[in-house]
Amino acid sequence: MTTSDVSKDTTDGRDLRFIIIGAGMAGILSAIKLKEAGLNNFVIYEKADTLGGTWRENTYPGIACDVPSHLYSYSFAFNPDWSQQFAPGPEIRQYFEDVAERFGVTERIRYNCEITRCTFDNGCWKIEAGDGTTDEGDFVIAATGVLHHPNLPDIESLESFEGAAFHSARWDHSVEIDGKRVGVVGTGSSAVQLFTALADRVAELVLFQRTAQWVVPVANAIYSAAEKKRFRDDPEAIPEVRKAVSAAFIDGFANVLGDMNNPLIQAIHDASVENLESSVVDPELRERLRPNYRAGCKRLVMSDGFYDAIQRPHAKLVDAGIERVEAKGVRSRDGELHELDVLVLATGFRVDQFMRPMEVVGRGGRTLEQAWQGSPTAYLAVSIPDFPNFFMLNGPNGPVGNFSLIDVAELQFDYIMQLVDQVRGGKCREVCASYDAAEKFDDDRREAAKSTIWSSGCTSWYLDENGLPTAWPWSFDRFREEMKAPRLADYHLK
Repeated sequence: MTTSDVSKDTTDGRDLRFIIIGAGMAGILSAIKLKEAGLNNFVIYEKADTLGGTWRENTYPGIACDVPSHLYSYSFAFNPDWSQQFAPGPEIRQYFEDVAERFGVTERIRYNCEITRCTFDNGCWKIEAGDGTTDEGDFVIAATGVLHHPNLPDIESLESFEGAAFHSARWDHSVEIDGKRVGVVGTGSSAVQLFTALADRVAELVLFQRTAQWVVPVANAIYSAAEKKRFRDDPEAIPEVRKAVSAAFIDGFANVLGDMNNPLIQAIHDASVENLESSVVDPELRERLRPNYRAGCKRLVMSDGFYDAIQRPHAKLVDAGIERVEAKGVRSRDGELHELDVLVLATGFRVDQFMRPMEVVGRGGRTLEQAWQGSPTAYLAVSIPDFPNFFMLNGPNGPVGNFSLIDVAELQFDYIMQLVDQVRGGKCREVCASYDAAEKFDDDRREAAKSTIWSSGCTSWYLDENGLPTAWPWSFDRFREEMKAPRLADYHLK
């Protein structure tokens, strides 16, 4: 496969070709940044028929970002027209579509082309797709995201349900919801958002709770026409908002997650307790909704309407556990049958998958499955030993919880480009993390993870099969510092 728009600025005159996997937030970012650097020989392969990543996959009622809108935006593409402080999903998807079109990315996307195999052979990456497409490139950028493989619960006889049943990330918009009896399995962010959104639409609403969640009250302010006009007319308006929101978001939360004893963590817990106790009137229901772990141990849920929704007369909390699904509904372990018309599985994602089930074969025939035996890991979340010129955005061990992943991806891409420049400048042809550096990073990460709030006593998707948090265990400030420039001594340059 060739492209007419090719860059020829490497020392030896070779055309560096980039394969980008995924047309979500990080894939769009990668394409824009490559063009900005004068590297125009690239293609984006996307498994679906449209772009958008997480915001394409998740279309359930009430979906919104839990990172403030002006922070969840590219630093080079502000949006003065966000409707509210925490933007709804369709608005975010439209934003990415608009940015991709504006920066000339859309025409570089190959849709309905799922990459099934990447093989490093004779100094280049050979790509195979499910539709028979093949390609070759010098670099692979895996922008496959984290939240795209639905986690389906192991519930007995789920297939016997006579009503409509689907995962929240596979919302069936042909199913009538209004006036129906709807059950929601799960209590994470997606479950809370859709449960709250459905409260005014359905006849009965049942929440099947395995684990109670702490809920932080966050009002979602609507931006007025005057505010939007200021965002459009004043070039300093959005940067001011970003700076203020970033400082509050990072200093007041992101920077303290690595220390479970930090007073700010306790303040977040106290605010969550106060929200529960001041919002839920019935003492019995209040205690059933009270978690037995510290706030922040699981990914914080942000909502200013959930406690109101769960107290509606037609709403019910079921915390006895699910015995099985039957034709007419869900049988809980206390013997009660909860008759339903629609069952929504808001049970999260397989966050340990990343680019899998795609098969990736690196130097010497080493596979990704071999490299990731036990738990996915990557040096500084971007590079794996023996997988040269293969980089990840929002990969394993990176800052993935309650952060702006756009900020994370931008920092990572700038870091990756400095490694690309080693090849671009003719200093080497292949670059990947060394075994020693990767092993030391992982040892340090594992030790630091023991002190994070995620290790304070709960089960969550942050934990690997050994119960150890897999997310970035240090401050966000440290992450930014690490991303300023690669330590080339930590890389194998060939």
